[in-house]
Amino acid sequence: MTVLVTGGAGYIGSHMVLALRDAGRAVVVLDDLSTGFRDLVPDGVPLVRGDIGDADLVAATLAGHGVTAIVHFAGSIVVPDSVKDPLGYYLNNTVKSRALLAAAVAGGVKHFIFSSTAAVYGEPETSPIDETAATAPISPYGASKLMTEWMLRDTAAAHGLTYAALRYFNVAGADPQRRAGQSFPRATHLIKLAAQAALGERPYLEIFGEDYPTPDGTCIRDYVHVSDLARAHLLALEHLEAGGESLVANCGYGRGYSVREVIAAVKRVSGIDFPVLKAARRPGDPAALVAGVTRIGATLGFRPALDHLDTIVADALAWEEQLRRRRDGAAPLAPQDESRIAAAPAAG
Repeated sequence: MTVLVTGGAGYIGSHMVLALRDAGRAVVVLDDLSTGFRDLVPDGVPLVRGDIGDADLVAATLAGHGVTAIVHFAGSIVVPDSVKDPLGYYLNNTVKSRALLAAAVAGGVKHFIFSSTAAVYGEPETSPIDETAATAPISPYGASKLMTEWMLRDTAAAHGLTYAALRYFNVAGADPQRRAGQSFPRATHLIKLAAQAALGERPYLEIFGEDYPTPDGTCIRDYVHVSDLARAHLLALEHLEAGGESLVANCGYGRGYSVREVIAAVKRVSGIDFPVLKAARRPGDPAALVAGVTRIGATLGFRPALDHLDTIVADALAWEEQLRRRRDGAAPLAPQDESRIAAAPAAG
C-alpha cells in the first residue's frame, strides 16, 4: 500500500510526503530535482531521481515499491512562463502526465490524485467559482492542466482507475513545524516574494497591475495554507481507497484577499515597511479567483485548520528566515525566537 508522490521534493509535494508519513503511510518520491530539493525528502523515504516521462523508470518504481496510489505534483507552474514557452508546458504538464498515466494503468495502480489548478477556469463570470463553472483557461499552464484532467476522466472510465483532480487556488505558507517550505529561489508566489522583501532578501516588491476591476485595483486570490492543502489530498486518497467515486474539487477557503491586502498582512506580521513598486500587468492573470468550497467539505469532510491570512504569512516568514540562517550557517531559528517575525493570531 505504498503511495508514489511525483514532485515530492518540491514545495507542495514535500508537504504531502509529510502528511502521508504523519499518517503512518509508506511513501516513495519520484523527482528530477530540477526545482526540488533532496533535503525536503524526510529520512527513511526513498527518493527515485528521474523524470515522470521515463516509462521504464516509472514502471520499475511502481513494481519495486508495490505502489497502489499516485499523487502527482511534478510539472511546471509559472503562468507567465507558460505564455512564453507553451510547448514546454504542454510537454511537462500534459505529455509527461499521459506517460505517467499509461504506466499507472500498466502497473495496476488503483488510485490517482492530480495536482490541478484554478487556472482551468480562466476568467470566470461569477465568484466564488464552483466546480460546475465553465473551464476556459487563458494560459497554456491552465490548458495543460485541463487536458490532464480530461485524460484522467477518460482513463478512469476505460480502466477502472479512480481519481481526484484537486484544483488549487493560491498556495502559500510552510509546514508549521518548519520541516518544509517554498525553497525554490525563483518562485513567483506573492507571499514568498513579500516575505523576502520584508527580510531584506530582495530590495522591493512589485505590484503587477493596479487597474483590475476589484475594490483596490489589484488582483484578488484565495490563499490556502500548504499544510491544509496536503491534508485535503490525504482526505481525497482515503476517500478513493474507501470506495468513493472519482471527483473534481476546488481547494481553497472561499474568500479572497487583494495583492494590497496581502502586502499589508506581511508588513503587519513582520513589522517591516518594505518598498513596493508599481509594474505592468502580467499576461494570463485574471482579476479575481475565489474558490467555491462546498464540494470538498461535503464529499471529503475537509475543514481547514490554518485558514487565517496572518497565520499563512507568519509561517512563510519563519521559513524564509530559516532558509536565510541556513545559508549563513547559523543555527535554526528557535521556537521562542519566532515571535519577532511570526506574531500571528491563532487560525480562525
